[in-house]
Amino acid sequence: MGLLAALAGGAGGEMGRQAWSGLSELVRRPFGHGPATVDDAEAPAVSSGEAELTALERAPADQARGQSLSTALAVRAALDPDFRTGLQQWCERAKLVRTGSGDVHNTISGGRQYGTVIMGRDISGLTLDPGAPPQGRRAADEDAPPEA
Repeated sequence: MGLLAALAGGAGGEMGRQAWSGLSELVRRPFGHGPATVDDAEAPAVSSGEAELTALERAPADQARGQSLSTALAVRAALDPDFRTGLQQWCERAKLVRTGSGDVHNTISGGRQYGTVIMGRDISGLTLDPGAPPQGRRAADEDAPPEA
């Protein structure tokens, strides 16, 4: 639900806009009920999610609207296997969008640092060569007196 509200509010930049557009396209697909288990005349009216999507887009900070969309998506996914598959795929892609959630608290303690320190969140594909300590500094194991 938080991701839905964040994306509706424009979080995540271009990736967020693409994710919201993808969800909009998914919701606007024709509703398929899958195999019928009850007579269609007796089937309850189920929202496609489009009205809830539009309402959340208009007021992304409204938690009730976010909950309504989340519920509509869950009900539709339970009744429509094709929609469920599409929604699961959308969720996997949407997880990659950075919406500002997830605080990071980095701390360095316990002595001197002679090498590069990198602090951040969700870093991947990074390779570092620690190299030798800077001139005039000795590694911690060199501080010990020589053995006799």
